Amino acid sequence: MIEVSGVRVALGRLDGDERHELATVRDATLRKLHLTAGDVVAFELRRRSVDARKKADIVLTYTVRLQLVGRANAERQLLQRLKRRHADRGVSLVDELPYRLPTGIHTARDLRPVVVGAGCAGLFCALALAEAGLAPLLVERGDDATRRTKAVAHLNKTGELDPESNIQFGLGGAGTFSDGKLTTGTKSPAHRFILEALADAGAAQHILWDAKPHVGSDVLPQVVERLVQRIEAAGGEVRCRTRMTGLELSHGAVRSVTLESRDPQTHILREERLATDRVVLATGHSARDVFELLHSIGVTLERKTFAMGVRIEHLQTDIDRAQYGPSAGHPTLGAAPYKLAQHLEDGRGAFSFCMCPGGFVVAAASEPEGVVTNGMSLSDRAGTNANSGLLANVFPTDLPGDDVLAGVELQRSCEQAAYATGGGGFVAPAQLVGDFLQKTPSSAAGSIEPTYPRGVAWGSVDGCLPSYVTDALRTAIPRMERQLKGFAAADAVLTGVETRSSSPVRVTRDESGQALGIAGLFPCGEGAGYAGGIMSAATDGLRAADWVLASL
Repeated sequence: MIEVSGVRVALGRLDGDERHELATVRDATLRKLHLTAGDVVAFELRRRSVDARKKADIVLTYTVRLQLVGRANAERQLLQRLKRRHADRGVSLVDELPYRLPTGIHTARDLRPVVVGAGCAGLFCALALAEAGLAPLLVERGDDATRRTKAVAHLNKTGELDPESNIQFGLGGAGTFSDGKLTTGTKSPAHRFILEALADAGAAQHILWDAKPHVGSDVLPQVVERLVQRIEAAGGEVRCRTRMTGLELSHGAVRSVTLESRDPQTHILREERLATDRVVLATGHSARDVFELLHSIGVTLERKTFAMGVRIEHLQTDIDRAQYGPSAGHPTLGAAPYKLAQHLEDGRGAFSFCMCPGGFVVAAASEPEGVVTNGMSLSDRAGTNANSGLLANVFPTDLPGDDVLAGVELQRSCEQAAYATGGGGFVAPAQLVGDFLQKTPSSAAGSIEPTYPRGVAWGSVDGCLPSYVTDALRTAIPRMERQLKGFAAADAVLTGVETRSSSPVRVTRDESGQALGIAGLFPCGEGAGYAGGIMSAATDGLRAADWVLASL
């Protein structure tokens, strides 16, 4: 198969129709290679990115793969012809083996592995273990996608929080209600498999080639339900509303887990001790009770750098103009994203996080009397506002004492301060950027209406965050204005607080993927401190499954 990178198509040749786009890219590729349509038996789009460095002349750049009539011989001959003409730049032969799940490896074990947490790490770990014949049990403290969606809507409407089923907890994990961005800074042969699994489960096909793919929080609940069906079809079992409350260790090895479940209809509580010698911890960054449990039984934890801050909202049309100039609004481009970062003189970083084009700020609390914000977009990204986390680093050295869970306590104190500042009912504190920079409380919105569903209390966000965070944000915002015109607009909205971008704790693991000194305990994903988004967490879940299999 031939891979061709750097196929460029001017934006003006596209009209937003995917079939027309594919045909246009195919024609451009054939011209580049001096081929005709009859020479090609298969054509596949592999990557699409937007080159908007010249706002008046935006170009889309593609990587494609094609198979020729005559297969390998014809493809080698084509590459030789191109080399003789010095026209082979960006053209290569590829013969890579696709990532495959192990199948039918172990089918005669009495003890099945337990995967705790059904976010992206847990789902893909359980899928791999099920395909391998291990009949894993996947437990999730929150609800299935349908009940969870209702619980989120109930909080938004009434201010009544279900601590077990919310934007943090439930099938699909926190990523289900945060736009479903699939970008990652890591590389792995598993990435293509993960994208294909999500597409097979109902995500749009364009996630297979977009440079910045996303699924959308309106589509993800159905996608994760279909992943569960795939796990169950392979022999796994999935239980929602089931929480791990105990982990028994003996002689440096896992012996059992204690599970607590509540029937959603009768509300009867059931406790079960389940013997197992393999537990995968994929509990996410908000399962604070799990950190406390692990700490109490002697599992090695360590502090790690995390980040806190606020959500910042702009009009999406302003972001589009800043990014795309006169081409803003073109149907092929859609709502424009951005990614900003500043490295400050004191060594602290300030950066945008989980940017949601055409999206909404969401109420992401999981504990009573604690306000947490996050962002999400629907699949069409058609909302009026753009929003992003605006965060600054919190280093282990910023934390008092030597308590390994001090970062968790800092998060919680900031969330409780935001709740109090908002006046209760999960109303969030908010401030205009211009007032924030001048250290002046705000009294009303400007041209941008905040989208946080529980409403906002205008004032100051300073009292909700450590001064080193707010100072870093004040320094970074004017500098980010130089990166993205309009970012420091006076009436852009800051809504507090965003505290759950990553885990403040790492569950230390060794080269075999097991917790230090504890056989059979495999920490993985964001909560364990080894991932930072859907793709990296799913990849780490697959890696954990490989480690489980290797340990057998």
